[in-house]
Amino acid sequence: MITKRIIPCLDVKDGRVVKGTNFKGLADVSSPVELARFYSENGADELVFYDITASAEERKIFTEILTETMRQVFIPVTVGGGINTVSDFDRVLKCGADKVSVNSGAIADPGLVGEAAKLYGSQCVVLSADIKRYGGEFRVFARGGRVDTGLEAIEWIKRCVGNGAGEVVVNSIDTDGVKQGFDIEMLRAVCEAVNVPVIASGGAGKASDFIDLFRAVPTVDAGLAASVFHFGEVKIPELKKLMAEAGIPARL
Repeated sequence: MITKRIIPCLDVKDGRVVKGTNFKGLADVSSPVELARFYSENGADELVFYDITASAEERKIFTEILTETMRQVFIPVTVGGGINTVSDFDRVLKCGADKVSVNSGAIADPGLVGEAAKLYGSQCVVLSADIKRYGGEFRVFARGGRVDTGLEAIEWIKRCVGNGAGEVVVNSIDTDGVKQGFDIEMLRAVCEAVNVPVIASGGAGKASDFIDLFRAVPTVDAGLAASVFHFGEVKIPELKKLMAEAGIPARL
């Protein structure tokens, strides 16, 4: 049976890891280099590095801090933020990233996902979808959750997967930082719509939230979180032990 992945997320702003609620109210947490090293040594299956203001500020991702972070880790890393062209994919991969996450760039250029998949392979292309309920539907937001695109989320995700995205990160804006559990309804809808790995993001507040996620949505591949890991509220080795005890396959 395929193990369920546990993935810490480093939301990076101005070279520092930050965390907020509902994508707002960002507070300083730590150095991405130090946190990445810690997670690499303490049981994380993968790591996500988001330069969270690159798109909104219309600039390239910070390659210096990214390169230094990549030197510290020995697990797969997905990198996103300000990815608008295939040359951005190339630059980030050359910094040492294993996969590249695209959100606003794919919305601005719907052909980007397919072009990148042809050049680097679908396994390299991760669609990150920031989703919020609006008017009775799941709606895609861009630029770090700041802009309503008007796109219905499930159809948008299906389209991008059809074009070559090999993995999907579902970021629930409604549950982000609230710590009341993952957005099960949204995740079920996405998992039923696509046949590529789906990563759940937004809402984890305690270890049991991950157990509930994997039980409620058995087809979800991974749970991603930030503050509960950053502040030691959930320790990854202990979480994986609990998962194993609950019959959920984990890499111990």
